[in-house]
Amino acid sequence: MAEKAKAPNGKLGVMIVGLGAVSTTFITGVLMARKGLAKPVGSMTQYDKIRVGRGADKKYLKYKDIVPLADLNDIEFAAWDVYPENAYESAINAEVLKEKDIEPVKEELVKIVPLKAAFDKNYAKRLEGNNVKDAKTRWEMVEQIREDIRKFKEETGVERVVVLWAASTEVYVPVNEKVHYKLEDLEKAMKENDTENIAPSMCYAYAALKEGAPFIMGAPNTTVDIPAMWQLAEETKMPIAGKDFKTGQTLVKSGFAPIIGTRCLGLNGWFSTNILGNRDGLVLDEPANFRTKEVSKLSTLESILVPENQPDLYGHGNDEDTQYYHKVRINYYPPRNDNKEGWDNIDIFGWMNYPMQIKINFLCRDSILAAPLCLDLVLLSDLAARAGRYGTQRFLSFFLKSPQHDYTEDEVPVNHLFQQYVMLKNAIREMGGYEADEEID
Repeated sequence: MAEKAKAPNGKLGVMIVGLGAVSTTFITGVLMARKGLAKPVGSMTQYDKIRVGRGADKKYLKYKDIVPLADLNDIEFAAWDVYPENAYESAINAEVLKEKDIEPVKEELVKIVPLKAAFDKNYAKRLEGNNVKDAKTRWEMVEQIREDIRKFKEETGVERVVVLWAASTEVYVPVNEKVHYKLEDLEKAMKENDTENIAPSMCYAYAALKEGAPFIMGAPNTTVDIPAMWQLAEETKMPIAGKDFKTGQTLVKSGFAPIIGTRCLGLNGWFSTNILGNRDGLVLDEPANFRTKEVSKLSTLESILVPENQPDLYGHGNDEDTQYYHKVRINYYPPRNDNKEGWDNIDIFGWMNYPMQIKINFLCRDSILAAPLCLDLVLLSDLAARAGRYGTQRFLSFFLKSPQHDYTEDEVPVNHLFQQYVMLKNAIREMGGYEADEEID
C-alpha cells in the first residue's frame, strides 16, 4: 500500500510565475469562492466524487473527504512578473472577468504586487516589461528566486510553498544530453551562464525544488522534463508536474480521439486551428515560441491512435504513407483577447473505407478553463508532497497537454483522457489510505 498523505499544517503559499490573464483569473476566483461570492466550477478537487471501497463498503466521496487537501482559506498568493502592475490592475487589464467579479476582492488583489521576474527577452521577444531582476548569470537568477521564496515564507508565515508556472511559452529549447541529463552539468551550465541551454523557467524550477517547493510547469517549455531535474526532484524529495495546461482544443482531442479508437473507425487526418488574442497569442505569434507549443499539442493524438497497433485504421497519410495527417495551427487575432476559438476538422472512414467528417468548433475562454486546473494542480502537488511522492507525478497527466514521461527509457505518455482519469482516481485513493482498485486498460 502506498503512503497515506499527512494532514496539512498551517498555510499554503502559492507562488505563481506570471501575473497575467490565467493567474489573475485563478487568484480572483479563489478569493471570491472564499467569500462565497463565486463557485469554483471546473475544479475536480472541489466538485468531483470518487468511489472508494467495493460492494457493501462502496462510497462516493469528494476528494477532501478522502485525502487531507489544503483548504482554500489557507492559501496565500505571490507572483513574479515582468510587468509591475498588481493583481487587481492585471485582472482589470486582462479583460477576462467583469469588474463586478473583481471589485469585491480588490483589497486583497491590490496587495499582490509582483516580484521582479527572472527574465531573458530572447526567450519571449514580444514581451516588453521592465520589472525584471538584475542577474548577471543564470546562477544569480536561481539565487535571487530562492531568496524570494524564503522571504515570502518569512513575511507570510506559510508552512509550505508550491511554485506554479503560468507565464508565457518560451522559445523551443531542444534537450541537450551534455547539459540536461545530469544535475552537475545543469548546475555547471547555470554558473557558466549558458543562456542557450538554460531557459529562465529552469531557474525557477531549480530554485523551487531546492527550497522544498513542488514545481508545476503550465506552459510547454523544456523545464522539468529533463533528467537533471528528475535527479534534483529525487534528491529534494519533491513532486514535479508538467507540461502545458490542458484547456481547450487538446482537452477535446484527448476525450474525442478515444471515441474513434474505441469504435474502431479509421482516421485519415485531423486538422486543428485556433485563434486567440491574449498575451499568450502575442508570444506564440513568434515562430520559435510556437514551435514549443506545436510539439506539445501534436503529441496528444499519436499515443491514443497508434498506427503500429491498428495499421488498417491509422496507417494512412503523411509520414511516407504510414500514418494519418495531423496538423496544428495557432493564429494571433487580437479582437478575440482571451476568448479563444478552436476548430477541428477530422476526416474519418468507416465500413469498406467510406469517408466521413467530424467538425468541432469550441468557443472557449482560455483562462476560465485554466484557472480550475491551476487550483487542482497546486492542491494535488501539495498533497503529493505530504504523501511522500516525489519526481514526476504521472497521476496529474489528466490536467496536462503533454504529460511528462521518461523518454530516456522510451516511456510513452498516457494521453487518453479516461485512462488519465483512472490514474488520478487511483492516486487519490492511495493517498487516502484506500486500495488503488481500477485497471488502466
